[in-house]
Amino acid sequence: MSPRPQHWLLHPKLSVAVRIALGLVFIMAALPKIADPPGFAKAIWAYQLVPANMLNPMALVLPWLELFCGLALCFGVWIRAAASWITLLLLAFSLALSINLARHNPVDCGCFGATAHLTDSERLTDMRWSLLRDVALLLLAAQIFLATAPRKN
Repeated sequence: MSPRPQHWLLHPKLSVAVRIALGLVFIMAALPKIADPPGFAKAIWAYQLVPANMLNPMALVLPWLELFCGLALCFGVWIRAAASWITLLLLAFSLALSINLARHNPVDCGCFGATAHLTDSERLTDMRWSLLRDVALLLLAAQIFLATAPRKN
């Protein structure tokens, strides 16, 4: 009897590509925030969800967490831990965007640094696209979890 073929979603080449793609997104998102903590603190403040005394610590810690998780995925170390943190970050970002969309409070995502000046309507549309992007990134994280799940023999 021949072994059962591996499901295409679990193919090792796809898994490596997904890890690197998701890792690079988080590395690219982290770098402008690391370079401009006050700007990122201002972006967090605009969401009106975080107490003022947490703005600076979050602006300093979150980008480094994104960077380390992105690097871990790219280098293939602590894969499940990095994917777990990234999943939590994406869920938190999505929740923050959703709350502000429900409030009709247009904010710049803050995901990849400062953006051009947009109208309120353009920012609300951009927020919707950011939510869709986050869902796609969550699907990539799900593939990582599936591909790295312990196998029963």
